[in-house]
Amino acid sequence: MTAIIDRPTKKVALIERLNVGTAFLFGFLGAVVTYVISSRLINGDEEDMLIHTNHDAIVLLTMVGWWVGFMFGIGALIGPFRWLAGKDLSYDEQMYYAGKDLGIKRYFKFTTDHKVVGIRYLVITMLIFFVGGVLAMLIRTNLAAPGGGLLPPQTYNAIVGTHGIIMIVGTIIMVTGPFGNFVLPIMIGARDMAFPRLNALSFWLIVAAIPPILAGLFLGGISTGWSAYQPLASQSAAGMDGYIMFIVIFAISTMVAGANITATVIRMRAKGMTWNRTPIFVYGTVASVALALPAFPVFFLSQVMSAFDRAIGTTFYNAKMGGSLWLYENLFWLMGHPEVYVILIPAVAALMEMVPVFTRRPLFSFNIAVMGIAGIAGLSALVWAHHMYISGWAPLLNAPFMLTTELISIPTGMLFLVIVGTLWRGRQWMTVPLASVYALLWNFMIGGITGIYLSDVPIDGQLHGSMFVTAHFHFTLMGAGLTGALASISYWFPKMTGRMLDRKLSWISFWFVQLGFNVAFFGMFLVGLAGQPRRVEAYNSMFSTGNLVTTIGAYVIMSGMLILLWAVIDSWRNGQKASNNPWYAKTLEWQTETPVPLENFHTPPVVTSDPYQYGKASS
Repeated sequence: MTAIIDRPTKKVALIERLNVGTAFLFGFLGAVVTYVISSRLINGDEEDMLIHTNHDAIVLLTMVGWWVGFMFGIGALIGPFRWLAGKDLSYDEQMYYAGKDLGIKRYFKFTTDHKVVGIRYLVITMLIFFVGGVLAMLIRTNLAAPGGGLLPPQTYNAIVGTHGIIMIVGTIIMVTGPFGNFVLPIMIGARDMAFPRLNALSFWLIVAAIPPILAGLFLGGISTGWSAYQPLASQSAAGMDGYIMFIVIFAISTMVAGANITATVIRMRAKGMTWNRTPIFVYGTVASVALALPAFPVFFLSQVMSAFDRAIGTTFYNAKMGGSLWLYENLFWLMGHPEVYVILIPAVAALMEMVPVFTRRPLFSFNIAVMGIAGIAGLSALVWAHHMYISGWAPLLNAPFMLTTELISIPTGMLFLVIVGTLWRGRQWMTVPLASVYALLWNFMIGGITGIYLSDVPIDGQLHGSMFVTAHFHFTLMGAGLTGALASISYWFPKMTGRMLDRKLSWISFWFVQLGFNVAFFGMFLVGLAGQPRRVEAYNSMFSTGNLVTTIGAYVIMSGMLILLWAVIDSWRNGQKASNNPWYAKTLEWQTETPVPLENFHTPPVVTSDPYQYGKASS
């Protein structure tokens, strides 16, 4: 007689039920419930003369309800609740969190594997750039002719503001998000991030932040530009509440990610990886988050105070009631200018990582490279007020900030020296990453030189608020930062996906983006020098040629980015399989298998030399 053994039915844990679908569902329900309750408790029809206090309180509370619901629905709150209950996750639960045996499902859940988080960051960055790019094309199409007319003025202003803040966020995460998560832990020989659950949280916070900013488009939009200057921000429609919530959530994400990356690099480097053997990309990423850690809490605080002014009638920024408009300007630019280097430093460091690989020679003066990165990071915190030369503050403050702004060209020049010194007489393997290095030298030279002019008080008085400033801004962030990000995709794509990025399409995309970029923003320089102000919906016909050139260049850029998008999608699905080390590089991420194992290395690596020992090029 055969005994029948009753096997216990496996209990489906809550974490197995939660995914991005439940996150949006619970987020929606949280928003609806919060809206109903707050509408009953708050009189939404009563309005202040300047600040729509009650209405904005309802909108902001509704967005908070969305945020909390989303975090519950994705599973981000399970860990904290378990900790509060005095219980820890079991081994099986930890493996589930890591995404073991989940296949493609792991990308849609609160999984903690840093490689999964890196891929998710890459995807959402591309989505952000797609949305921001569409908005940019609407702006440039409207400006192709002097009279505008494609978009109503209010809609145009809302699109300009939304485009600005979306693209700023996209550029902030475009290197540190995908590659700081996927590549950096492997590069230092770690098995994961120091705090894997916080790492997953940093990503899903960004996803949660996007619906509020998009909802703002339907609530009157962002009429202030991406900087949200007061008092206009306090007098604006409820779309500004979406901006506030977007920044608050994103700032928390950035702080969490920055602390995690810093702890990982300090505590989890492989045996033998001294600071002199740590890859330069790691230094760039750490410097970037070291800037973000003090800067983004300030940005967070500025928006919390703005929310209080709008929702409960405080007067932080209400000059009539004793508040200060200069307070907002200082708080904003205390973040706003270091943020430029939060974007630039990791992008330039990534390109510096590639130069030795494709020249087959050591990095020219590793120490100078580190000093340059440290110098830029240190000085960038002392230059914010050059944005305020014409704000009406004490003129004696202009000279010190002009000096610190101009001094930052010295450590920047040190990085240029390292790049040129490495290129000099190297055995150059001309790939898209190496071509991007040359593009960086050209683009950042233009952005840097024009930046020195704008740091000079008399010249800034003439050019402030013109299209010249917009052109400089884009030459710096796109010309240098985006160039580094696109090169990083080409370089690390084989390790991240197991496929080679289509060589032909990546070259076509490179030339479209770089040529279109230079055409577009040289045209913008010309109209800016001629006196065209920025953020205008229509302009005098004397600026028509330069604007038409800029619009044509923008369409060329968009074409290049779409080609790259197709190359990424097609290569990911059907591309040539990549070997473990297609570039014959020496850093640790290329010494492990492709695809990368769950714990990165079967045995912990031991580092015995620096990562740039390629020997010297022949004469």
